[in-house]
Amino acid sequence: MEKRYQVFVSSTYADLKDERQKVIQALMQLDCIPSGMELFPAMDEEQFAFIKRVIDDCDYYLLIIGGRYGSLSENGVSYTEQEYDYAISKGMKVLALIHGSPDTIALGKSERDPSSMAKLEAFRKKVSTGRLVKFWKDAHELPAIVALSLPQTIKTYPAIGWIRADRAANEDVLSELNTARRQIEELKSQVNENSKEFSPVVGDIAGLQEDFVLKGTYWHGQRTHVWQVQMSWRDIFITIGPYLMQTPAADAAKTYLTREAFRRFNFPGSRIYMDDQVFQTVALQLKALGLVKIDVRSHENGSSIAFWSSTPAGEKLTLEGRLIRSTSAE
Repeated sequence: MEKRYQVFVSSTYADLKDERQKVIQALMQLDCIPSGMELFPAMDEEQFAFIKRVIDDCDYYLLIIGGRYGSLSENGVSYTEQEYDYAISKGMKVLALIHGSPDTIALGKSERDPSSMAKLEAFRKKVSTGRLVKFWKDAHELPAIVALSLPQTIKTYPAIGWIRADRAANEDVLSELNTARRQIEELKSQVNENSKEFSPVVGDIAGLQEDFVLKGTYWHGQRTHVWQVQMSWRDIFITIGPYLMQTPAADAAKTYLTREAFRRFNFPGSRIYMDDQVFQTVALQLKALGLVKIDVRSHENGSSIAFWSSTPAGEKLTLEGRLIRSTSAE
């Protein structure tokens, strides 16, 4: 049965943007599902609790170490190291990619504080002890390292993985489905009778040019505030359309939309969240407009996760809205 493995990509953020992007692209080419918190560069304890839940759903842990130790938590340990420690405590297989020549890293991407430098060196030694690591010097080396190392890790240490819900059927599931079908047939007459008494009517749904208010909360000035932005359904979809090419999980799609909507709010802040009921309305509306396909996949541990992708109509609208037109005269 075809499986896709979910890989958590852990690293510091600002200094390793290019490296993360190349690793994520390599993972997608390997038909893996990349996960990571690059969308939350400003880390806090609440977000770290969410990260641990994401790691729980992953099959492998990929760590990239460059020239920075990273933001510190309240206990003085970087969030990157805490992610690593948590993955190790869960017994996950780790693929560590460590910069082989830290002295050559640009000053702007290196630690300057002696304390942080010492913690980084200790972290490098901890990761390198008792496991095979891969060393790199340039971001362009990373895709090849991942392409060679991860399949071998998967072969040697097979994990649970993810499968599509419609491919997860076995004899027990089929038996349950047949039982359910019989029950459905028995209830059809009752449903038909009930529908005569109660027939909900759905009016015309809002079109692409009509507006909707996105809202949520953010942190600024030592307290929580409410933000809201009015956008057309066309703008909402075009905002996240390009990201749907990567078939993101629903949480990632929500993060993409939250981040871009808050930019329009044009006010400084952190810990930015979108009201979940608002996001669920967005999901249903875009699905009803025929722009988004939501595919629920089951994990063998019993959990499930929804992935977003564009329909053909959605891809066409994304291209129409995001491509740069020529300004030269014909």
